[in-house]
Amino acid sequence: MGTNYVFSLQPTFTQGLILGQLSILALLVFVLKYLFMDSTKYPFETTTYHPRINSDSIMRSQKLYQATHENGHKNEDESAEWLNLLLHQIVGTYRSKLQDDLPGAEGDEVARKRVEDYANKIRPASFLDHIVVHSVDLGSSAPRLSNGRRVPPSQSSNSPEIEFDVNYVDTVSVSLSTSYLFNYPMALFARLPVALTISLSLFRSSVTITPPLHTSPAPTLTFSISPTFTLDLTTMSLMGSRAKLANVPKLHDLIQHQVHRVLAAKGVWKVVLPGLATVEEAKQEVKNEMADAALS
Repeated sequence: MGTNYVFSLQPTFTQGLILGQLSILALLVFVLKYLFMDSTKYPFETTTYHPRINSDSIMRSQKLYQATHENGHKNEDESAEWLNLLLHQIVGTYRSKLQDDLPGAEGDEVARKRVEDYANKIRPASFLDHIVVHSVDLGSSAPRLSNGRRVPPSQSSNSPEIEFDVNYVDTVSVSLSTSYLFNYPMALFARLPVALTISLSLFRSSVTITPPLHTSPAPTLTFSISPTFTLDLTTMSLMGSRAKLANVPKLHDLIQHQVHRVLAAKGVWKVVLPGLATVEEAKQEVKNEMADAALS
């Protein structure tokens, strides 16, 4: 009985099939590793592309906000104007504090560094490289409230609630770069450089304000957004090292979905009333409410 060999000096169909598959696999690995990916530790040291929102996009956002702002002045009740003015001042104060009250480029650098530090603090280090934030635009406007109305109390509250419609159009954006780490078949096998600019186009929702309960051990003023809010982001992306893929739709969908999910999960804010409770007491009450909801 003859012995069957997978490889021999005389070419066979099986040998050709195996060699063909290996050749395709090797070519695929070569293309991915040396064309799209980067094996260097700092891939963006040799690339100058950092996508930014162009001036036309900024002008369109500003014109849209101005039209919304002017339309609100014509159609809204005068009673809402003082609240929008107050909200604008509050947002402006937070914006200034993020810049350490420094004007111009110096303040922008402070805000950029803070955003970069926070991004690297929460990033999944196992598959995402160090994040470099190139620029941050904190915007210049604030969410605008309209159509205030009184609504019946919800099941969790015995107090009447107030509901507003909120529209927010601004030039808020962040430009960053990082690399996706491939740890197979070995640790740090390759890096896929990714450069992104993410900007806000529109946020629209209804916001419910719930007054504190008189009998609550830690009275708080509660703000909650509707779970059906509208969020539109503009994403400019560039993936790859030598050959680059620009504005990948799937990446935009992923980013928008993740931001939407985070906002939905953190869509309730509680403001502690001064002199009546502490932040720790309010947190404990929230935990008790969540435990009661889980039992029910």
